[in-house]
Amino acid sequence: MPATVPDHDLEDEASYYQLDFRDLALPGRVAGSVEFEQCRFGNTDLSGTVLERSQFIDCIGEQSNVANLRATRSGMRRVSFKGSRLTGLQWADGVLRDVRFDDCRADLSSFRFTTFTSVVFTDCNLSRADFTSSDLTGALFVNCDLTGAQFHQAKMRGARFSRCTLAEIGGMTFFDGAIIDSQDLIALSFTLASALGIEISTD
Repeated sequence: MPATVPDHDLEDEASYYQLDFRDLALPGRVAGSVEFEQCRFGNTDLSGTVLERSQFIDCIGEQSNVANLRATRSGMRRVSFKGSRLTGLQWADGVLRDVRFDDCRADLSSFRFTTFTSVVFTDCNLSRADFTSSDLTGALFVNCDLTGAQFHQAKMRGARFSRCTLAEIGGMTFFDGAIIDSQDLIALSFTLASALGIEISTD
């Protein structure tokens, strides 16, 4: 069923079920305890929206704009985003379970204090993303740009990185237990050496 405005505008404690938010502009909304279930977001603009204690369940987002969306104590379960803009997204103190991000621009995004379970990032720009104090034990990063990403105080045991750019990483000393492809280690070695106070001679 197609969603329409104002009939399906974002409101506190609202539930949206099997709705198609295709081509809708809903930027800058503020709402709490919102639930989206089996909804589709195609070319949808949710940029700058503020959500608290909200849930996305069995949802799909394609070619959508959620840049600078701020969600606190919220969750995603069985959700996929593809070809979407997540620049500056802030997902704080939340839960992501069975979630996929494919070919998304998520630079400057923040997932502080968030728990990842069976979460996959593929072909994503995550440069300068912030995973401080997050639990990444159930995360997989494939062919992602993580230049300048921050991992301070993160739980990394079991997190996997394959064919990723890991330059200028912050919080390298918290990578204990992470699984990294051997081909990524050469570039990573300079960041690791710097974190450990090792000086590398180029003579």
